[in-house]
Amino acid sequence: MIKRPIECIFEDNFYILNRFFYDFFIHFYSFIIGLASIWNPKARLWVDGRKHFPVFNSEKKKIWFHCASLGEFEQGRPVLEALKDKFPQYEIVLSFFSPSGYEIRKNYPLADHVIYLPIDTPKNAQKLIETINPALVIWVKYEYWFHYLSQLKSKNIPVILISGIFRRSQPFFKPYGGFWKNILKSFNLIYVQDDTSVQLLKEIGITNAAISGDTRFDRVYAIAAENKTLPEIAAFTKNDFTVVAGSTWEEDENLLAPFIQKNNSVKFIIAPHEISPSNLNRLKATFQNAIFYSEWKKDMTSSSHVLIIDNIGMLSALYKYASVAFIGGGFNKSGIHNTLEAAVYGKPVFFGPNFKKFAEAAALVEKGAAYSVASPSEFNKGLALFVQDENKLLATGKVSGEFVKSKIGATHIVVNYITENRLLIN
Repeated sequence: MIKRPIECIFEDNFYILNRFFYDFFIHFYSFIIGLASIWNPKARLWVDGRKHFPVFNSEKKKIWFHCASLGEFEQGRPVLEALKDKFPQYEIVLSFFSPSGYEIRKNYPLADHVIYLPIDTPKNAQKLIETINPALVIWVKYEYWFHYLSQLKSKNIPVILISGIFRRSQPFFKPYGGFWKNILKSFNLIYVQDDTSVQLLKEIGITNAAISGDTRFDRVYAIAAENKTLPEIAAFTKNDFTVVAGSTWEEDENLLAPFIQKNNSVKFIIAPHEISPSNLNRLKATFQNAIFYSEWKKDMTSSSHVLIIDNIGMLSALYKYASVAFIGGGFNKSGIHNTLEAAVYGKPVFFGPNFKKFAEAAALVEKGAAYSVASPSEFNKGLALFVQDENKLLATGKVSGEFVKSKIGATHIVVNYITENRLLIN
């Protein structure tokens, strides 16, 4: 008889404490970024992009999409484009938290307004929501901003999370997670990628969740269907065995280096995650006979077997020209980058050991279409099998391609829900 009231008091106290720390962290984070902006260009973009509060002159009804960064934008893009096609009378407001999303997509033609999301304070949340006055809000994958979501709920504006993924290690599922659990109640519907997420949410009383799958499958499938050609890349590969290493970091490149230095017969295309002059110079020093894409494009006469991509935006089309793909990020805390961009073309995939929180990567490993390697020797051994056995190469790649094709359809599920429930009206 006494246990329940004690639990309530316990949860209430943690809720108040979490709310205090949340607001403190928001202001502290903003202060630190402001300080870092003195010397850090990315932090400066973050600060400068928020100096002026967004203003919208149009009175048209609006759909608001929010994405943390570029990856989440690409994930939500199929839904955005489908809704823009089906409901052209609505304007699209696209917000980003990170400069790496905003700066690359600030001129995205299907969005009528592209903005930085102001920091999550009660005043900013109220002001922005009143300014946009959205008919529908779509959050992509994550970013659970308390004040924005609370304001939207209080105004009865429908909010949908798409392509969500949940793990037991997240704060929602901790004894002190009441504050975060209440944030999830702000969504009208949480579309998730898998049944594990649904079951985890049910354990904490969140029943407004359904499985749609991951809209990234729809996006990469659409990109592959465009069949974009890159004549300069085709001229470099010349149909030779080629490894495309995408979104690589220094640890990834160090793993690849021993094989590259000893095997001139295998070509490598390296698209680093960071293309700052200092990082490109480091790469050129690591792979001394390499040539930059910008140099190769001018005359295409170099005999180098290593091509370094010194621009942004080519990677998804590059994988078409790979025999095998290597996905970077597997030695970072945040984990690997997008494996599906390569798998959709029917390519075997390699990556570092930090992949297990990515369901699609784990599934590819389980199916024998992807390989986690932790050392140069493991990579050398694994790659050699494909270099020596074309039948194995083709069979493994076929598994990758069929896996992606079997997972498309999440966009259709989301758009059908919006249409059938008349959240948007023609």
